[in-house]
Amino acid sequence: MAGILLLLSVVAPSCKKKGSDQDVKFVAPASFPQPVYNMAANPLTQSGFVLGRKLFYDSRLSRDNTIACGNCHQQFASFVHAGHTVSHGIDNKLGHRNTPALVNLAWSYDFFWDGGVHDLDLVPPNPIKNPVEMDAQLPDVLAKLRNDSKYPGMFKAAFGTDEINTTRFLQALSQFMYALVSANSRYDRYVRGETKLSSDELAGLALFQQRCSTCHATDLFTDRSYHNNGIQTGISDSGRYNVTLDPADIGRFKTPTLRNIEKTSPYMHNGSLHSLEDVLDFYGASVHYSPTLDTVLQRGGTTGITLSADDKVKIIAFLKTLTDDDFLKDPRFSEQ
Repeated sequence: MAGILLLLSVVAPSCKKKGSDQDVKFVAPASFPQPVYNMAANPLTQSGFVLGRKLFYDSRLSRDNTIACGNCHQQFASFVHAGHTVSHGIDNKLGHRNTPALVNLAWSYDFFWDGGVHDLDLVPPNPIKNPVEMDAQLPDVLAKLRNDSKYPGMFKAAFGTDEINTTRFLQALSQFMYALVSANSRYDRYVRGETKLSSDELAGLALFQQRCSTCHATDLFTDRSYHNNGIQTGISDSGRYNVTLDPADIGRFKTPTLRNIEKTSPYMHNGSLHSLEDVLDFYGASVHYSPTLDTVLQRGGTTGITLSADDKVKIIAFLKTLTDDDFLKDPRFSEQ
């Protein structure tokens, strides 16, 4: 896939008309690793992106036409369900995990907290069919789209045929989702030599690299792997084990990206921590031991990460440099 590394060209929202998508394209963030998604099989086009965006915000993807993908993945919050411990789905039913951010998905090997899906194209059927999320069946969803006056023409523009089938439906959603690239935070501009960070932010970066970067690795700020970080007093949610049935995976969950972390509270797979201060306090003093607790959090007979009050202030100062306002406010990603 060399030569098609992807980043949406960054244009200040104030310089663009709402709904203007002519600059949707893939260009490489130099500091990112190779993307994983097979873009050669589903190349990003303007018409495909626009179709995927319309589908993303269409509540007809749910059984009773009340819940869209965009209900639980809100742009201003880096596409999480802002302020919700777990998401509220159809009939106001509750899920059992916190909504993960939809950002830089082209670089993901697998998806959801437990990694139960290995292809971005296969992500949407999970919430669509989940009885506490959208509670629909794909044939019923496709029938609704076929009966709409606009969708057949949009599918033809995107795929050369007005036939609406499962593959094209999922590929359109993937085009929108893999275009959700965040790489223009103050940290990114610092990496590119375009701005400077404050002394506290630089000190926080150094502390972060020493204490946190084992799991929150590379400029994706995730190692894209699974860890038991001791957030559960007892293992009430087995996490990755539910997928692999490997006892070593009990209580392990996928490392979330920290991009836009300032905007994505509450935190952890169970939404149990409500501020960045809570997160650092947890790692400093409240990590719970279990047999699969990550070895990084077990040192010298104690659990957790030693952090002073000043360390926490500086790490949080750094974490706030990962907020990408251009991404969070980009009109191309909003409901049209």
